[in-house]
Amino acid sequence: MSPSSAATAPGRADALLDESQLSAALAAGGGAVKPFREALKASSEALRQQFLAGTPAHTLVTARARLIDHALTLVWTHFLGSAPAEIALLAVGGYGRGELHPCSDVDIMLLLRHAEDADTGGRIEQFLTFLWDIGLEVGQSVRTLEDCERECAADLTVATNLMEARLLAGPAALYHAMRARTGPERVWPVRQFFEAKRQEQIRRYRKYHDTEYDLEPNVKEGPGGLRDLQMIGWVAKRHFGANTLEDLVGHGFLTEREYRDLLGYRDFLWQVRFGLHAITGRREDRLLFDHQRTLAKLFGYTESVSALAVEQFMQRYYRTIMELSRLNGMLLQLFEEAILLADDDAPPQPLNRRFQVRKGYLEATRPNVFLRYPLALLELFLLLQQHPEIKGVRAETVRLVRDHRPLIDERFRNDVRAKTLFMEILRQPRCLTRQLRRMNQYGILAAYLPEFAQIVGRMQHDLFHTYTVDQHTLFVVRNLRRFYLPKFEHEFPHCSEVCKRIPKPELLYIAALYHDIAKGRGGDHSVLGAEDAEAFCERHGLSRFDTGLVKWLVRYHLLMSVTAQKKDIQDPEVIQTFARQVGDQNRLDYLYLLTVADIRATNPSLWNTWRASLLRELFEATRRALLRGLGTPLDKEECIREIQSAARAHLARTGIDRTRIDAVWSGFGDDYFLRYSPDEIAWHTRAILKKKESTPLPPVLVLAREDAARGGTELFIYARDQKNLFATIVAVLDQLGLTVLDARIITSHGDFTLDSFTVLEDSGAPITDRPRIRAITRTLRRYLQHPEQPVALTSRRAPRVLKHFRIPTQVSVSDDVANRRTVLQIITWDRPGLLARIGRAFVDCDILVHNAKIATLGERAEDVFFITDAERQPLAGAERYAALCDALRRHLDEQD
Repeated sequence: MSPSSAATAPGRADALLDESQLSAALAAGGGAVKPFREALKASSEALRQQFLAGTPAHTLVTARARLIDHALTLVWTHFLGSAPAEIALLAVGGYGRGELHPCSDVDIMLLLRHAEDADTGGRIEQFLTFLWDIGLEVGQSVRTLEDCERECAADLTVATNLMEARLLAGPAALYHAMRARTGPERVWPVRQFFEAKRQEQIRRYRKYHDTEYDLEPNVKEGPGGLRDLQMIGWVAKRHFGANTLEDLVGHGFLTEREYRDLLGYRDFLWQVRFGLHAITGRREDRLLFDHQRTLAKLFGYTESVSALAVEQFMQRYYRTIMELSRLNGMLLQLFEEAILLADDDAPPQPLNRRFQVRKGYLEATRPNVFLRYPLALLELFLLLQQHPEIKGVRAETVRLVRDHRPLIDERFRNDVRAKTLFMEILRQPRCLTRQLRRMNQYGILAAYLPEFAQIVGRMQHDLFHTYTVDQHTLFVVRNLRRFYLPKFEHEFPHCSEVCKRIPKPELLYIAALYHDIAKGRGGDHSVLGAEDAEAFCERHGLSRFDTGLVKWLVRYHLLMSVTAQKKDIQDPEVIQTFARQVGDQNRLDYLYLLTVADIRATNPSLWNTWRASLLRELFEATRRALLRGLGTPLDKEECIREIQSAARAHLARTGIDRTRIDAVWSGFGDDYFLRYSPDEIAWHTRAILKKKESTPLPPVLVLAREDAARGGTELFIYARDQKNLFATIVAVLDQLGLTVLDARIITSHGDFTLDSFTVLEDSGAPITDRPRIRAITRTLRRYLQHPEQPVALTSRRAPRVLKHFRIPTQVSVSDDVANRRTVLQIITWDRPGLLARIGRAFVDCDILVHNAKIATLGERAEDVFFITDAERQPLAGAERYAALCDALRRHLDEQD
């Protein structure tokens, strides 16, 4: 169904088809294919050039349909114009609507009154063969009237295609007979058709994870895409017999404004889809990373200080599909009320003077409710929270909300009653997430918080941030809410326990709403967001203490994740510094909950047991530091004594005496006992003693066990130190398809290293197969026993999407004076074999690795290494730094 007959303004592409010349070529016989193919190719290229020159897609889409109409009727006349049987040529599907993108299939149906005879069958075969020969991607069917009725009744897709059929050639009476036999009076009555189509949309949404905000969305099939627009048209056509969306205005189902909006959304999505076909030369409906930058440039977007051109383009895209999805939902609900609930005449149930419940849905009592009492624009959501039995909002009321959004101005925002209502919404014990999402969908959240409007639909062009900023923000609130709900307590029991100490959950929700609100403005979004959060709190009458807490949470919402993922949290000084920054247990509790909720809402693949364990470890260590008091930091010697005492207790239970323990521990330095838990130390000690009993001088000891607390597999390697040890280990692990989460490298006084690597499968799954673990330890042992045997770099290819996010390697170094080592940070794009390449650079520069923090954030690898030179001294001097940086860039950038 075409949105409007006005959309079919004449185009010029079909003028390239010289009818008399092509007819003559057809009449001449065998030479017809080449001129037809060339004419169609030239016409298609003309359309493409017109598009690149700025002709809007909505003109070209209809022009291409007319172009193909022209070609098909010429070929039809030649092959079937004199056919004895009664037969018609119909355009169906999207082509039937008179819409045809450059590389879309040309869907046609040959309609016969009776079964074809041999002569007609032969002519049909010649006709279709010719169409394929001239380069048309034809999707065809040959059906009688009986076939149409039978297949239409059996298959909703066939019914939908035939609803949009358009006569190209042949008897009109045959076409009308088909329409009559497949109409709602014979098959798919309106109620049945609507319900089936609604379920079809639900399944389609589920296929795309029920979100409009896919990083690489499908312009046609994804939620909010062109299929949603077509869905409205199909139901309207079946219910009203409407030919255009404009007809719905006359039926009172669309306002003039909504109709114009739908045309605007359609035109934009057509522009994107036409562009995809034009730049790829194929039927491509996925807005892949490969094409996003190209289209942004093609459509005239330019880089700005606050956003890339591609980010501006994608923000327009996401806002468009969000609005289209909202309109789709509203109109389908109108259809539901008119089609499925038409017989429900139960009287409405009043809630107050402004709202009532009709047929399970909330509705305004009068059309002028919001005009007379604008605060009802917020009251509506509070009522939905207080009455969870209400299914939703009636479509006509949604329309009223949308039309009256401009009433939310500065006067509205400064009204103490509006502020009270909004805070009451945040303080409700249930349905907070659902109503904040609804407020965002209706545009009320952006109207009430103008700063929020700037992040609606804003996407960061990387693989780390899976969602738009507004959706991510609401996911953070959702995650925080789940900590408080008993039915989700099993997911994060520790967070649920911490929640019980939080006196004011609404402060967490405010911090969540504002933590990323300044994204895309330029500058530090944490600093700018903290200023916005402070203004919100002051405007809403929060106390100075509460305002200060929210402001601090927004300003430092990244502090805990950065500390856990990039710093050595086994170092007491790191814990002491972090504890000073946090200040007290109340702030630590709030920050911990916000951090967990934030990371989980950033990317579904980012959160894992490993990250959970890091945050929990940092939380507990900081809690102990705060209990001791910031003025009494943990003494290293005291810490080491406590760890050794606990490890001895573990070992004593297995009959190992103190003398044997001391013999093993005598060569271990302080770092070892600071970086390993008592359980790990006992595990290492038992294995080393067992190995020494069987061989006087163990060449290589490789152990593996599941580390359930950290969600990975811990590999422990005890071997004689050698120059390329780290490089060899990480290269082998990479060859085995493992991802390194953490590395701890300790060298004993006897020149033996005690190395631990926490690893996962490349897929992110833990290693659970025992034969697989044995193969890993066996392979590591073989290479470490023969250090002269080189380990080849992995030959695995980087995933397709990574090639669009290659960033130049950034290297920074700093001194860790207290621990007499150098801290090296490497930021580069993630790829197979990355750690192995870094290891080779270390070998080139005689670098020893003592610890490593491995973090992969989407396409970015942000790895931190704690290193020394071969004499175990910190690197000193600009020349050493420069040589190391050059080696890293050579191995990481020049070899790609």
